[in-house]
Amino acid sequence: MKAVHRGNGPTFAEIEEASAALDGVLSNMALFHSPTLDDLTGCRLLVKAETLQPTGSFKIRGAWNKIRKLNGEALGRGVLALSSGNHGLAVAWAARRAGAKRVVILMPQDAPRAKVEGARKLGAEVVHYDRSTVDRTSLVSEWRDDTGLTYVPAFDDRDVIAGAATVALHGVRSAEASGLSVDDFVVACSGGGLAAGSVLALQEIASGTRVWAAEPEAHDDTARSIEQGKRITLRSTEKTICDALLSPEPGELTFEINRSGLAGVVRGSDDHARLGMSTALSEFGLVAEPSGALALGSVLAGSLNLRGRTVMVVLSGRNVDREVYMSELKI
Repeated sequence: MKAVHRGNGPTFAEIEEASAALDGVLSNMALFHSPTLDDLTGCRLLVKAETLQPTGSFKIRGAWNKIRKLNGEALGRGVLALSSGNHGLAVAWAARRAGAKRVVILMPQDAPRAKVEGARKLGAEVVHYDRSTVDRTSLVSEWRDDTGLTYVPAFDDRDVIAGAATVALHGVRSAEASGLSVDDFVVACSGGGLAAGSVLALQEIASGTRVWAAEPEAHDDTARSIEQGKRITLRSTEKTICDALLSPEPGELTFEINRSGLAGVVRGSDDHARLGMSTALSEFGLVAEPSGALALGSVLAGSLNLRGRTVMVVLSGRNVDREVYMSELKI
């Protein structure tokens, strides 16, 4: 792994603290493996299914690590999040577990119904906004200033990144317990929190492991930012089924970590996402949303040269509307 500029990102001690805090909260599932996929890809492919976490994605790790630290006064006022869905579900779940009085989730109007309804079932107030016209930073500031709610960022936050880092920490340690050394670790990327957390965790426990990010080809703000050496804002109007990977720009913290720590970024297509979804179902019986399956599909499509290596891919989320899932897979 390349030398990593951590900036103000979490230390490894903070990542280990987050891991301890998640003990008993989350299930540490076994890794999935298929000889059929090994033959197809030419590598030993391990799948870490964060789809099986309580709210259906890895986001619960960062949300809990952030919200568990709030004091009674903050919990009494409540919490606020901006999310296309998975982070909102995670914040609603964590806030309920911690005893927060109020939870408000700002969601785009086109968020999947399953994610909206899931957040409401967990007690959250869902407020919609138009992602094509509304400035998200201003929207969050207005709500935070008017209500006094504590804002829980989706990715650009030290505690949230530390929580996300436990995905790689737990996954690689599970592989090591089976006598396997992971050569490559592949994750989906939007704002970059999971990628950045993976970089920070693995530089400590598996410094030879390369970390790759996968993002939609028409929403490749992280890839373009790294190429240009600075954070850029990408206002793409291209449609994609990967609704959870539409952040227009990487975070400040996440970019500094990812620009120096990632082995690279692969631009995945909607067909890659569909391939990941269908393979997760056929090989492992796992439901995955398009965004959560993009990394797996990109590896299966041969977007990276991984032959002869041991590769771990994170299946990061499952929350997809039933009709969309069945339509995309032609079920």
